[in-house]
Order: sequence, then structure tokens, then C-alpha cells
Amino acid sequence: MTFTSHMEAALTEARAAGARGEVPVGAVIVDPSGQVVACGGNATRAGNDPTAHAEIVAIRAACVALGVERLADHDLYVTLEPCAMCAAAISAARIRRLYYGAGDPKSGGVAQGARVFSHPQCHHVPEVYDGIGAGASETLLRDFFAERRRDA
Repeated sequence: MTFTSHMEAALTEARAAGARGEVPVGAVIVDPSGQVVACGGNATRAGNDPTAHAEIVAIRAACVALGVERLADHDLYVTLEPCAMCAAAISAARIRRLYYGAGDPKSGGVAQGARVFSHPQCHHVPEVYDGIGAGASETLLRDFFAERRRDA
């Protein structure tokens, strides 16, 4: 079986989030056959919801679309290293594989900071692949925040 990255779809969601004034992070959930089941971008401002990170939005949409509470055998592509909250949700959803773009030294919860998946209370640990589309993800975030600083 040939590996097909779905990071470009996640980047499309991130760009759309940025255009809405949200921090440009996007995510997609892919089923075992490689079909995108759900996608999402950050929506914390639009929904006045601090939990509406791209990963959570995509996980919620996938669970609703499939009528399930867990996404075993599904993969998640996200443009930024998940924070601790999102890493815990990924574990609870039983995501099979996590692919992420840019690392997040400030708020990451996978390879940095809390390292949720290495905690003994973590019940499920997905396979983790980092750096997928990292350059494009980093550029998108850097440009977004540079523009915000210019406008301030």
C-alpha cells in the first residue's frame, strides 16, 4: 500500500481558519480506505469556545458523521503539534495515527510540554509522525502572527 499524505487538505482548512481570523490550524480525519471523513479548522473565536481547536472540531464532526464515539483505525492530520487538551482527545477518540506538521515549543502536548502520550494515565497512544508539511505549516503560522503584530 502506498502512503498518501492528506496534509494538503489540513493546510486548506488552516488557510480557511486564518482567513476567518482564527489561528490558522487545520485538521482532517481519514478512514482506513484513505477517504477524508471530516475536517475542521480552529473555531475558538467564531464559537466563543476555547475547546474548538481544529483537532477537536474534526474529531467531533467525524464521530457525528459516523455515529460513533471512537475513531479506531482512523488517522488524523493536523498542521500543528496538538496541545495537551487535543492530545488527550486524540487518545480518548482512539485515533490510530497522528500526523502533524509544525512542532509547537510553546504549547505542544505531544513531543514538547506535557507529552500526553507518554504519561502512564494515557489509555491509548497513536502512532505519531511529525514534520509532515512542517515548512508550509510554519510559514502559514509565522505570516499570520507577523501580520497581527503589524496591525497592532
